[in-house]
Amino acid sequence: MAASARVAVFPKGFIHELSEGKMSLETWIELAGTLGADGLEMYPRFLASAEETYLKAVREACDRQGLAVPMMCASPDFTQPDPERRAREVDAMMRMIDVMAILGPDDFRSCRVLSGQRRSGVSREDGIDWTVSCIRELLPYAAEKRVHLVMENHYKDGYWTAPEFAMPSDIFLDIVGRIESPWFGVNYDPSNAIVAGDDPLRLLERVRSRVLTMHASDRYLKAGRSMDDIREYRDQGYSDALEHGVIGRGMNDYDAIFRVLQEEKFRGWISIEDGVNGLEELRESVAFVRAGIGRYLT
Repeated sequence: MAASARVAVFPKGFIHELSEGKMSLETWIELAGTLGADGLEMYPRFLASAEETYLKAVREACDRQGLAVPMMCASPDFTQPDPERRAREVDAMMRMIDVMAILGPDDFRSCRVLSGQRRSGVSREDGIDWTVSCIRELLPYAAEKRVHLVMENHYKDGYWTAPEFAMPSDIFLDIVGRIESPWFGVNYDPSNAIVAGDDPLRLLERVRSRVLTMHASDRYLKAGRSMDDIREYRDQGYSDALEHGVIGRGMNDYDAIFRVLQEEKFRGWISIEDGVNGLEELRESVAFVRAGIGRYLT
Protein backbone atom coordinates (compact mmCIF):
# COMPACT_ATOMS: atom_id res chain seq x y z
CA MET A 1 0.00 0.00 0.00
CA ALA A 2 1.23 3.50 -0.84
CA ALA A 3 2.01 5.87 2.02
CA SER A 4 -0.73 8.23 0.87
CA ALA A 5 -3.31 8.67 -1.85
CA ARG A 6 -1.94 10.20 -5.06
CA VAL A 7 -3.18 12.74 -7.58
CA ALA A 8 -3.58 12.14 -11.31
CA VAL A 9 -4.98 14.54 -13.88
CA PHE A 10 -7.33 13.94 -16.80
CA PRO A 11 -7.60 16.69 -19.46
CA LYS A 12 -11.37 17.21 -19.49
CA GLY A 13 -10.88 20.55 -21.23
CA PHE A 14 -8.71 19.04 -24.00
CA ILE A 15 -10.38 15.67 -24.51
CA HIS A 16 -11.65 16.37 -28.02
CA GLU A 17 -8.46 18.13 -29.12
CA LEU A 18 -6.38 15.16 -27.98
CA SER A 19 -8.81 12.55 -29.32
CA GLU A 20 -8.99 14.18 -32.75
CA GLY A 21 -5.29 14.97 -33.15
CA LYS A 22 -5.60 18.74 -32.73
CA MET A 23 -3.28 18.60 -29.71
CA SER A 24 -0.40 16.16 -29.47
CA LEU A 25 -0.15 13.82 -26.51
CA GLU A 26 3.42 15.02 -25.99
CA THR A 27 2.15 18.61 -25.59
CA TRP A 28 -0.40 17.52 -22.98
CA ILE A 29 2.18 15.48 -21.06
CA GLU A 30 4.46 18.53 -20.91
CA LEU A 31 1.59 20.76 -19.72
CA ALA A 32 0.56 18.17 -17.15
CA GLY A 33 4.09 18.17 -15.80
CA THR A 34 3.59 21.76 -14.63
CA LEU A 35 0.48 21.05 -12.53
CA GLY A 36 1.94 19.43 -9.43
CA ALA A 37 0.27 16.05 -9.98
CA ASP A 38 1.75 12.58 -9.49
CA GLY A 39 0.30 10.96 -12.60
CA LEU A 40 -1.92 11.01 -15.66
CA GLU A 41 -5.12 9.21 -16.53
CA MET A 42 -5.18 8.17 -20.19
CA TYR A 43 -8.08 7.79 -22.63
CA PRO A 44 -7.82 5.27 -25.50
CA ARG A 45 -8.33 7.92 -28.18
CA PHE A 46 -5.28 9.85 -26.95
CA LEU A 47 -2.97 7.06 -28.13
CA ALA A 48 -1.78 6.88 -31.73
CA SER A 49 -0.93 3.18 -31.48
CA ALA A 50 -1.04 0.15 -29.21
CA GLU A 51 2.41 -0.97 -30.39
CA GLU A 52 4.85 -1.64 -27.58
CA THR A 53 7.56 0.65 -28.99
CA TYR A 54 5.16 3.60 -29.14
CA LEU A 55 3.73 2.93 -25.67
CA LYS A 56 7.20 2.73 -24.14
CA ALA A 57 7.99 6.10 -25.73
CA VAL A 58 4.82 7.55 -24.17
CA ARG A 59 5.81 6.15 -20.78
CA GLU A 60 9.30 7.61 -21.14
CA ALA A 61 7.78 11.03 -21.93
CA CYS A 62 5.69 10.76 -18.76
CA ASP A 63 8.72 9.62 -16.76
CA ARG A 64 10.60 12.75 -17.85
CA GLN A 65 7.82 14.83 -16.27
CA GLY A 66 7.76 12.71 -13.11
CA LEU A 67 4.30 11.36 -13.96
CA ALA A 68 3.02 7.79 -13.61
CA VAL A 69 0.13 6.45 -15.75
CA PRO A 70 -2.00 4.47 -13.26
CA MET A 71 -5.44 4.77 -14.90
CA MET A 72 -7.03 4.17 -18.30
CA CYS A 73 -10.43 5.77 -18.90
CA ALA A 74 -11.78 3.05 -21.21
CA SER A 75 -15.45 2.92 -22.22
CA PRO A 76 -16.51 -0.62 -23.20
CA ASP A 77 -20.04 -0.99 -24.53
CA PHE A 78 -21.28 -4.34 -23.24
CA THR A 79 -25.04 -3.73 -23.62
CA GLN A 80 -25.12 -4.54 -27.32
CA PRO A 81 -27.69 -7.27 -28.07
CA ASP A 82 -25.45 -8.89 -30.69
CA PRO A 83 -23.13 -11.43 -28.97
CA GLU A 84 -20.46 -10.93 -31.63
CA ARG A 85 -20.37 -7.20 -30.96
CA ARG A 86 -20.03 -7.85 -27.22
CA ALA A 87 -17.18 -10.27 -27.96
CA ARG A 88 -15.43 -7.52 -29.92
CA GLU A 89 -15.83 -5.18 -26.96
CA VAL A 90 -14.21 -7.81 -24.72
CA ASP A 91 -11.33 -8.18 -27.21
CA ALA A 92 -10.88 -4.40 -27.32
CA MET A 93 -10.75 -4.29 -23.53
CA MET A 94 -8.08 -6.99 -23.52
CA ARG A 95 -6.01 -4.73 -25.75
CA MET A 96 -6.49 -1.88 -23.26
CA ILE A 97 -5.34 -4.19 -20.48
CA ASP A 98 -2.24 -4.93 -22.59
CA VAL A 99 -1.70 -1.18 -23.01
CA MET A 100 -1.88 -0.58 -19.27
CA ALA A 101 0.48 -3.47 -18.58
CA ILE A 102 3.08 -1.41 -20.50
CA LEU A 103 2.10 2.15 -19.50
CA GLY A 104 1.17 1.58 -15.88
CA PRO A 105 3.45 1.57 -12.83
CA ASP A 106 4.28 -1.76 -11.21
CA ASP A 107 2.61 -0.96 -7.88
CA PHE A 108 -0.87 -0.22 -9.28
CA ARG A 109 -2.56 0.10 -12.65
CA SER A 110 -6.22 0.13 -13.54
CA CYS A 111 -8.56 0.15 -16.49
CA ARG A 112 -12.11 1.46 -16.28
CA VAL A 113 -15.03 -0.74 -17.25
CA LEU A 114 -18.61 0.40 -17.85
CA SER A 115 -21.87 -1.28 -18.70
CA GLY A 116 -22.57 0.33 -22.04
CA GLN A 117 -25.12 2.56 -23.69
CA ARG A 118 -28.78 2.52 -22.76
CA ARG A 119 -30.56 0.95 -25.71
CA SER A 120 -34.28 0.66 -26.28
CA GLY A 121 -35.38 -2.94 -26.10
CA VAL A 122 -32.57 -4.02 -23.75
CA SER A 123 -34.12 -5.10 -20.47
CA ARG A 124 -32.66 -4.36 -17.08
CA GLU A 125 -31.80 -8.01 -16.49
CA ASP A 126 -30.24 -8.59 -19.92
CA GLY A 127 -28.09 -5.45 -19.64
CA ILE A 128 -26.87 -6.47 -16.19
CA ASP A 129 -26.24 -10.09 -17.21
CA TRP A 130 -24.28 -9.11 -20.33
CA THR A 131 -22.16 -6.60 -18.42
CA VAL A 132 -21.37 -8.99 -15.58
CA SER A 133 -20.57 -11.80 -18.02
CA CYS A 134 -18.17 -9.62 -20.03
CA ILE A 135 -16.35 -8.32 -16.95
CA ARG A 136 -16.04 -11.81 -15.51
CA GLU A 137 -14.60 -12.98 -18.82
CA LEU A 138 -11.97 -10.23 -18.64
CA LEU A 139 -10.89 -10.75 -15.05
CA PRO A 140 -8.54 -13.74 -15.49
CA TYR A 141 -6.66 -11.83 -18.21
CA ALA A 142 -6.59 -8.67 -16.07
CA ALA A 143 -5.18 -10.69 -13.17
CA GLU A 144 -2.52 -12.22 -15.42
CA LYS A 145 -1.44 -8.71 -16.51
CA ARG A 146 -1.85 -7.29 -12.98
CA VAL A 147 -4.33 -4.63 -14.09
CA HIS A 148 -7.33 -3.83 -11.87
CA LEU A 149 -10.72 -3.36 -13.54
CA VAL A 150 -12.73 -0.54 -11.96
CA MET A 151 -16.44 0.00 -12.57
CA GLU A 152 -17.42 3.67 -12.55
CA ASN A 153 -20.77 5.12 -11.59
CA HIS A 154 -20.83 6.76 -14.97
CA TYR A 155 -23.10 9.06 -16.93
CA LYS A 156 -22.06 9.08 -20.59
CA ASP A 157 -18.88 8.78 -22.61
CA GLY A 158 -18.34 11.89 -24.69
CA TYR A 159 -18.38 9.86 -27.92
CA TRP A 160 -21.50 7.83 -27.10
CA THR A 161 -24.92 8.74 -28.46
CA ALA A 162 -26.88 7.52 -25.40
CA PRO A 163 -26.40 7.71 -21.63
CA GLU A 164 -24.92 4.89 -19.55
CA PHE A 165 -27.15 1.87 -19.00
CA ALA A 166 -25.97 1.66 -15.38
CA MET A 167 -26.42 5.36 -14.65
CA PRO A 168 -29.23 4.58 -12.14
CA SER A 169 -27.46 3.66 -8.92
CA ASP A 170 -29.56 0.54 -8.34
CA ILE A 171 -28.32 -0.95 -11.61
CA PHE A 172 -24.73 0.08 -10.93
CA LEU A 173 -24.84 -1.43 -7.45
CA ASP A 174 -26.42 -4.64 -8.76
CA ILE A 175 -23.59 -5.11 -11.26
CA VAL A 176 -20.87 -4.38 -8.69
CA GLY A 177 -22.52 -6.69 -6.17
CA ARG A 178 -22.41 -9.66 -8.57
CA ILE A 179 -18.64 -9.52 -9.14
CA GLU A 180 -16.12 -10.65 -6.54
CA SER A 181 -12.45 -10.52 -7.39
CA PRO A 182 -9.32 -8.93 -5.92
CA TRP A 183 -8.80 -7.48 -9.41
CA PHE A 184 -12.18 -5.73 -9.54
CA GLY A 185 -13.40 -2.66 -7.69
CA VAL A 186 -15.06 0.73 -8.04
CA ASN A 187 -13.96 4.02 -9.55
CA TYR A 188 -16.09 6.40 -7.51
CA ASP A 189 -17.19 9.68 -9.12
CA PRO A 190 -19.19 12.02 -6.86
CA SER A 191 -20.02 14.46 -9.67
CA ASN A 192 -21.52 11.70 -11.80
CA ALA A 193 -23.77 10.86 -8.86
CA ILE A 194 -25.03 14.45 -8.91
CA VAL A 195 -25.66 14.30 -12.65
CA ALA A 196 -27.57 11.05 -12.16
CA GLY A 197 -29.74 12.69 -9.50
CA ASP A 198 -28.22 10.67 -6.66
CA ASP A 199 -26.70 11.71 -3.34
CA PRO A 200 -22.89 11.28 -3.76
CA LEU A 201 -22.32 10.46 -0.09
CA ARG A 202 -25.13 7.95 0.06
CA LEU A 203 -23.68 6.16 -2.96
CA LEU A 204 -20.18 6.24 -1.46
CA GLU A 205 -21.47 4.60 1.71
CA ARG A 206 -22.76 1.70 -0.41
CA VAL A 207 -19.40 1.07 -2.14
CA ARG A 208 -16.87 2.46 0.34
CA SER A 209 -15.06 -0.82 0.92
CA ARG A 210 -14.68 -1.43 -2.82
CA VAL A 211 -13.33 1.93 -3.98
CA LEU A 212 -9.94 1.45 -5.66
CA THR A 213 -9.75 4.73 -7.58
CA MET A 214 -11.68 7.97 -7.72
CA HIS A 215 -12.57 10.73 -10.17
CA ALA A 216 -12.67 14.21 -8.68
CA SER A 217 -14.37 17.24 -10.16
CA ASP A 218 -17.02 19.66 -8.98
CA ARG A 219 -20.34 20.85 -10.31
CA TYR A 220 -22.13 24.14 -9.83
CA LEU A 221 -25.81 24.88 -10.29
CA LYS A 222 -26.40 27.87 -12.53
CA ALA A 223 -28.37 30.76 -11.05
CA GLY A 224 -32.07 30.05 -10.91
CA ARG A 225 -31.67 26.31 -11.58
CA SER A 226 -32.35 23.37 -9.24
CA MET A 227 -31.79 19.64 -8.87
CA ASP A 228 -35.21 19.15 -10.44
CA ASP A 229 -33.78 20.52 -13.70
CA ILE A 230 -31.03 17.89 -13.56
CA ARG A 231 -33.42 15.00 -12.89
CA GLU A 232 -35.74 16.04 -15.73
CA TYR A 233 -32.86 16.27 -18.22
CA ARG A 234 -30.67 13.33 -17.24
CA ASP A 235 -32.01 10.85 -19.83
CA GLN A 236 -31.14 13.23 -22.69
CA GLY A 237 -27.57 14.30 -21.94
CA TYR A 238 -25.63 16.54 -19.61
CA SER A 239 -27.97 19.07 -18.06
CA ASP A 240 -27.36 22.70 -18.99
CA ALA A 241 -28.26 23.55 -15.38
CA LEU A 242 -24.76 22.43 -14.35
CA GLU A 243 -21.31 23.77 -15.03
CA HIS A 244 -17.73 22.76 -14.14
CA GLY A 245 -15.49 24.66 -11.75
CA VAL A 246 -12.65 24.45 -9.27
CA ILE A 247 -12.91 21.46 -6.95
CA GLY A 248 -14.01 22.28 -3.44
CA ARG A 249 -16.17 25.26 -4.32
CA GLY A 250 -19.14 23.46 -5.80
CA MET A 251 -21.84 20.99 -4.79
CA ASN A 252 -19.64 18.13 -3.61
CA ASP A 253 -18.74 17.93 0.10
CA TYR A 254 -15.14 16.81 -0.28
CA ASP A 255 -14.38 16.92 3.44
CA ALA A 256 -17.17 14.41 4.01
CA ILE A 257 -16.02 12.29 1.06
CA PHE A 258 -12.43 12.26 2.28
CA ARG A 259 -13.52 11.36 5.81
CA VAL A 260 -15.30 8.25 4.51
CA LEU A 261 -12.23 7.30 2.46
CA GLN A 262 -10.03 7.96 5.50
CA GLU A 263 -12.06 5.45 7.51
CA GLU A 264 -11.41 2.91 4.73
CA LYS A 265 -7.67 3.77 4.76
CA PHE A 266 -7.89 4.63 1.07
CA ARG A 267 -4.46 5.08 -0.50
CA GLY A 268 -5.41 4.86 -4.15
CA TRP A 269 -5.28 7.30 -7.05
CA ILE A 270 -7.61 10.31 -7.32
CA SER A 271 -7.84 11.52 -10.90
CA ILE A 272 -8.93 15.12 -11.35
CA GLU A 273 -11.30 15.60 -14.28
CA ASP A 274 -11.11 19.35 -14.69
CA GLY A 275 -9.67 22.10 -16.84
CA VAL A 276 -12.83 22.85 -18.81
CA ASN A 277 -12.32 26.53 -17.93
CA GLY A 278 -8.55 26.46 -18.39
CA LEU A 279 -5.34 25.08 -16.91
CA GLU A 280 -5.30 27.49 -13.98
CA GLU A 281 -8.52 25.99 -12.60
CA LEU A 282 -7.03 22.53 -13.06
CA ARG A 283 -3.93 23.68 -11.16
CA GLU A 284 -6.12 25.01 -8.33
CA SER A 285 -8.03 21.72 -8.23
CA VAL A 286 -4.78 19.76 -7.95
CA ALA A 287 -3.73 21.95 -5.02
CA PHE A 288 -7.11 21.46 -3.32
CA VAL A 289 -7.08 17.67 -3.66
CA ARG A 290 -3.45 17.43 -2.57
CA ALA A 291 -4.28 19.45 0.55
CA GLY A 292 -7.23 17.11 1.25
CA ILE A 293 -4.95 14.11 0.91
CA GLY A 294 -2.58 15.69 3.39
CA ARG A 295 -5.38 16.10 5.93
CA TYR A 296 -7.19 12.79 5.47
CA LEU A 297 -5.43 10.24 3.25
CA THR A 298 -1.84 10.08 4.44
